[in-house]
Amino acid sequence: MLQRHYSLDVSAQLLRTQAFIEGRWVSAASTFPVLDPATGEEIAKVSDCGTKEAQDAVNAAYKAFHLWKNHTAKERSILLRKWFDLINQHKEDLAKLITAECGKPMKESIGEMTYSASFLEWFSEEARRVYGDIVAPPAKDRKILLLKQPVGVASIITPWNFPSAMITRKVGAALAAGCTVVVKPAEDTPLSALALAELSVQAGIPPGVFNVVPCSREKTPAVGELLCTDPLVAKISFTGSTATGKILLRHAAGTVKRVSMELGGHAPFIVFDSADVDKAVAGAMVSKFRNSGQTCVCSNRFLVQSGIHDAFMEKLAKAMDAELKLGHGSEPTTTQGPLINTRAAEKLENQIADAVAQGAVIVRGGKRLEGSFMQPTLLSSVKTDMLCMQEESFGPLIPVVKFNTEQEALAIANASPVGLAGYFYSRDISQIWRVAEQMEVGMVGVNEGLISTTEASFGGIKQSGMGREGSKYGIDEYLEIKYMCLGGLSL
Repeated sequence: MLQRHYSLDVSAQLLRTQAFIEGRWVSAASTFPVLDPATGEEIAKVSDCGTKEAQDAVNAAYKAFHLWKNHTAKERSILLRKWFDLINQHKEDLAKLITAECGKPMKESIGEMTYSASFLEWFSEEARRVYGDIVAPPAKDRKILLLKQPVGVASIITPWNFPSAMITRKVGAALAAGCTVVVKPAEDTPLSALALAELSVQAGIPPGVFNVVPCSREKTPAVGELLCTDPLVAKISFTGSTATGKILLRHAAGTVKRVSMELGGHAPFIVFDSADVDKAVAGAMVSKFRNSGQTCVCSNRFLVQSGIHDAFMEKLAKAMDAELKLGHGSEPTTTQGPLINTRAAEKLENQIADAVAQGAVIVRGGKRLEGSFMQPTLLSSVKTDMLCMQEESFGPLIPVVKFNTEQEALAIANASPVGLAGYFYSRDISQIWRVAEQMEVGMVGVNEGLISTTEASFGGIKQSGMGREGSKYGIDEYLEIKYMCLGGLSL
């Protein structure tokens, strides 16, 4: 399927392969390869940073913080806006980098770059809206002021599935608040982070404010530990698996750092008898198959009420046949790229085999193709104790459980220890309020399968993490509230 060679045709200034520390491009002692997940071919060799480079970046960020925090909010706003404009100017090349290193189709990569830029635009505006409070005092000879101040250096640790947007969503808020950052991108997708660094220089972001330290899978634990334990770091923001998040939380505990975490999800997608079946099918397609099922908020557990179960399955199978096409992300007709690596494909293979062994029926797909490509797969007769219902798939798999009552669906949906996103379809307004309030998730899509937007808060509950990103609340994660009591005032 992918015999021909796919070249990476982007501007040379954006294809950076060194670390970015204190405004300079820095080589490490060794390099690691970045591979095209669709072909397995090497795209580039990138500096493999260790604890030395990470420490240098933290020191640079700490030094820069004392200058950056004293920039006016308007000055920070203007620089973030310039960065936003530059990303839009180079949107196509940046999208090509995403497609090359993480495999998503170009249409989705272009969409990610629009989404990425939107966070810099949003937080450039929010920078000027960080307001404190003047509080009525209990005595006449004093005034009470509550000031908001930046926390300091922030370690930003990001995943591969949105290699640009997960950076700008965090960094936009941090820089707007007056913090400086050290970014450790995922080992699979460092090129997007380094391209953002190049554009930050062009935008005029001062040296040391934005630093990037790429590293290999082998060096990630040591670099991650330093970024979470160094006393000069005041804040950690991480997006990734719950298991890794727990490790980073333990690291952060030693120096009691501020932490925000967006961790694993296992989103339920409930279709009630009262739903518009066609809209539910369309919602399932966009919610499940975006980025080949590799998004934090992808639907994973599909619960369909018995009254419309058969109609939903028939229409969903036809939609999969008509709308999904596997291929390299740079091909214009591709809607489904590869999974990020062979480990991801093996995980999905295992889930499908487990389900079939316990009585599930393959309605569509079910096979692994070359490399890390997986056929989009639809399973029926699924039971709640199957592996695909117990762990996040992170791939193009739809397991469907038939249920009878609303209470039954909610019990299944809420049985998970994680709670990032959840979706349901219903035209019963009373049911909509009941279910939305009872679903144990941080975000609910009601009759909508695509809910992420800059203006809304993003985050989960339970073991899906803590804190919120985006929205007017996102900047609060990088601010401390200082109480100032001004006493001894004459009446």
